[in-house]
Amino acid sequence: MFTGLITGVGTVRTVQPIGQGRDARFIIETPADAGWHAGEIKLGASIACSGCCLTVVEFGPGWFAVEVSAETLAFTTLGAWAPGSLINLEGSLRLGDELGGHLVSGHVDGVAAVLSATPENGSTRWKFRLPDALAPFVAQKGSIAINGVSLTVNEVEGAVFGVNIIPHTAAHTNFAALQPGNKVNIEIDMLARYVARQLAFQHA
Repeated sequence: MFTGLITGVGTVRTVQPIGQGRDARFIIETPADAGWHAGEIKLGASIACSGCCLTVVEFGPGWFAVEVSAETLAFTTLGAWAPGSLINLEGSLRLGDELGGHLVSGHVDGVAAVLSATPENGSTRWKFRLPDALAPFVAQKGSIAINGVSLTVNEVEGAVFGVNIIPHTAAHTNFAALQPGNKVNIEIDMLARYVARQLAFQHA
């Protein structure tokens, strides 16, 4: 489990096809200024990488490696990662840690498209288009994880929703590198998922 509070931005160093070219192995460089170093990364540890929970299979000073299946590559933004891609990082939640964002599982529900980024007072209003299947799970003032970042939904109109990003969030996540037309990983609030499942059974 995670909180959606990003603790550093890593950089993809290498991408290596594995599994007859269908899967991939990524080496991710960790940020030296955010407390990410080899002593804090354990073999088998779970790390949310731009919202996708991945397992550390190897590590060294200033880097760690993960292996990703064809399924994950196809249904998240990971299939487009290349050397130099900026990756939001968050270590898994420990018992007793402060829950400052909202509960995030690291299981990406889908990919949304960035529509616009408009300055608004001291922040930036970002708008995204969801896959139609996810639109019913997103509500005004509800929580959503975008590339692993815990955010509050400001408005929803059909499959389009908006959030406000303050300068601190932009400076400490890969929002600083996002542009209209880019794709982002989306995880809907797990409470919304279970409520919708319950309602579906009641009306079946």
